[in-house]
Amino acid sequence: MRSHSYDDVLAGPRRRKVPEVPAEPGLVVEDPASGFCGALVKVEYGNAVLEDRHGRRRVFPLTAAGFLLEGKPVTLVPAAAAQAPARTASTSGSVKVAGHRARVARDSRIWVEGKHDAELVERVWGHDLRVEGVVVEPLDGVDVLAERIEEFGTGPDRRLGVLVDHLVPGSKESRLVETIRDDDVLVTGHPYVDIWQAVKPASVGIGAWPSVPRGVEWKEGICAALGWGEPYEGWQRVLAGVRSFRDLETPLIGAVERLIDFVTDGAAA
Repeated sequence: MRSHSYDDVLAGPRRRKVPEVPAEPGLVVEDPASGFCGALVKVEYGNAVLEDRHGRRRVFPLTAAGFLLEGKPVTLVPAAAAQAPARTASTSGSVKVAGHRARVARDSRIWVEGKHDAELVERVWGHDLRVEGVVVEPLDGVDVLAERIEEFGTGPDRRLGVLVDHLVPGSKESRLVETIRDDDVLVTGHPYVDIWQAVKPASVGIGAWPSVPRGVEWKEGICAALGWGEPYEGWQRVLAGVRSFRDLETPLIGAVERLIDFVTDGAAA
């Protein structure tokens, strides 16, 4: 009788088998060679068609080993014929990727001025940011922007996108932004005094945002005029009124979309 251990020696070291995963529509995988990450749209002619969050599509051979699923190598194999799930939209209007875990965070970041800005961006673009692995952090004001950028240390794979309130000609914010000279930093903004004002009035049940006299803190003035109590109570009303990108003014939508594109375009995961 042959010894099993003798057979194992002759066979040599065993290679770890790459798991096989059914190529089902909606599955989010990454091609490590190109870095392209997207949801599987369909399989045709032996190829896997992937679509990223911008609607861009790439075709990869289905038989090629080396796709990454949640960061681990897998081989996609044809799945049993089934009807493709209906495409649903996220709160930002992009294609919603079902069952996708958050991607490992990129080195690149998006900075916003404060806590309310971060909560609003998360409410509308949270799904997109998790798919792309982008972290949003409050900056607590633009006065320290230049120093924070220097501390962060930017590079082609370590980009910064910065969202600024009241970015209009002649404002303090615009003068500070003009001093930033870094190809790996993109600053965008909106014309509103505060992120609250970037929410459509109808979405929070008012006809228009009230005018606040000079010398009065803007949030306090708004809450006093509308009978909303303290600013933290007013913010809860504002945030509750935002259900999707349709509740936001166009300048804010465009500014955030540009930042997401900037920090994910060519940035390493």
